[in-house]
Amino acid sequence: MRRFTFSALSVLAMLAALPLGISTSAQAFPDRPVRIVVPFPPGGSNDVIARLMAQKLSELWKSSVVVENIGGAGGNIGADSVARAAPDGYTLLLAAPGPLVVNPTLYEKLAFDPAKDFAPVALVASVPIVLAVNPSVKANTVAELIALAKAQPGKLNFGSSGNGSTNHLSGELLKSVAKLDIVHIPYRGAAPAMNDLLGGQIPMMFDNMPAVRPQVEGGKIRALAVASKTRSKALPNVPTMIEAGVPSFEATAWFGLVAPAKTPPDVLKILAETSAKALADSDIAAKFDKLGAEPGTITGEAFGTFLKAEADKWGKVVNSAGLKIK
Repeated sequence: MRRFTFSALSVLAMLAALPLGISTSAQAFPDRPVRIVVPFPPGGSNDVIARLMAQKLSELWKSSVVVENIGGAGGNIGADSVARAAPDGYTLLLAAPGPLVVNPTLYEKLAFDPAKDFAPVALVASVPIVLAVNPSVKANTVAELIALAKAQPGKLNFGSSGNGSTNHLSGELLKSVAKLDIVHIPYRGAAPAMNDLLGGQIPMMFDNMPAVRPQVEGGKIRALAVASKTRSKALPNVPTMIEAGVPSFEATAWFGLVAPAKTPPDVLKILAETSAKALADSDIAAKFDKLGAEPGTITGEAFGTFLKAEADKWGKVVNSAGLKIK
């Protein structure tokens, strides 16, 4: 009985020593590798951003952070795997808008509900979207490309990283605004689409600045315009779509970090605070800048509000274009 009493008192003493409001799981977090799932193949902007973020988080936590690519179905397969993961903070999703805010409107059925199955952590990065063409395309400006498309209705294809991606929707927006008959070719990620653009299998695509910039600077593709409101310092000589003669055309890609729903609030707090610290670091800012990306500045509930606004915005684009995937 004395041994039992002593043991019980020892446990109570240890519990009393813990700071109030912080669970034992949060105190130890992370005490094993954290996995960040990228729902697209390696090599695209999402993958590049995720690996830079994973490296910085690993440095701050002094613990391993690994990136796993689970592509397919416009990001839905990888996103669903995280939605079903244990809500302990050790499996996260770093994704583009598609699986987080677009696909609920685009797909008739989803195995997960982003609004209910994920807890917002942080906006990691925002990047301009660039309209690029293969050098063989006889168009040096957006106006020339539009004229070429109108002269060959149904003949000009544009690639994208997948159905419902902001790159896909940017193409649909151009179709609508310029009244073009061009055909969408979806890929299982930005990298394979870029490979086909480089090889001339597709003549054009909208893609994110981190993937486009090195190919443009290497002379392998030609950038006609950026879809952001202002020019990008990554490609300062490339006009905006508005400057190129397409009124009110604006589209920006971003990448956000989320955790499975029901992840403990104190663990979410650690994830958000560490993410904010990582994104404020001058080293990651410099690396993002080289890619043409800007570090995110919102976390937690503010990021959740951002996600809701984005879901409404892109949902309207999907509905107005009459897009639906079974």
